[in-house]
Amino acid sequence: MGCFGFLKVVMFAFNGIIFVAGAAILGVGIWVKVDSGSVLSLLEKIPGAPAQLNQVLNVGYLLIAVGAVLLLLGFLGCCGAVKESKCMLLMFFIIVLLVFIAEVAGAVVILVFKPLAEDLIRKLGVDIVEGIQKEYGENPDVTGLWNSTMDTLKCCGFNNYTDFTGSPFVNASGTYPSPCCTSTSCSGENAKTSAVDGCFDKLVSLIDENAVVIIGVALGIAVLEISAMVVSMSLYCHIDSK
Repeated sequence: MGCFGFLKVVMFAFNGIIFVAGAAILGVGIWVKVDSGSVLSLLEKIPGAPAQLNQVLNVGYLLIAVGAVLLLLGFLGCCGAVKESKCMLLMFFIIVLLVFIAEVAGAVVILVFKPLAEDLIRKLGVDIVEGIQKEYGENPDVTGLWNSTMDTLKCCGFNNYTDFTGSPFVNASGTYPSPCCTSTSCSGENAKTSAVDGCFDKLVSLIDENAVVIIGVALGIAVLEISAMVVSMSLYCHIDSK
């Protein structure tokens, strides 16, 4: 009975955290969809943006979905442990198992199709570069979005500094954006000499450099999910034997 009581406490505490996290994520998702001043809503207003870019707007719906699932999991886990409800514990186990299977399938797809995904994004880069050359320096939303991205990732354009050639900014000032150069003056020659990486290559390299951390986090989540399934099924079996 002591072990059973301990498992109940662990189950309640663990799912209490899940419930709070789900509420927070759900709140952020609702805020993203409601707040017209958010970055995601600004993407809708960018003229000439690639159609595929609009898919980013679905992040709000994704957060709402994830938050709702976590809320449901937290509720089932907490109530199932406290009330010793076999039905709730079984539902909790099934949902966690389905999530675990989906994560494993997703990891396999990412590993197998990673080169294909990179190639697809590079093809989309043609439309993105066209948008830069038409709007950068003239459209404040496009300009601000790219400036923020380049400052954060320490990169230049999608491919390199040549993406800005012919843009309203370069035509008006005769210079390139400052992140494209390592010197104060960012002329075309200085941008070429600086050879700052494009944002796509920089992002890929950051993911590759942090692959160990990403894999570690994924394994940690997998261990937590397996532990949650073991605990829920242990409680389920104990209740069944009472």
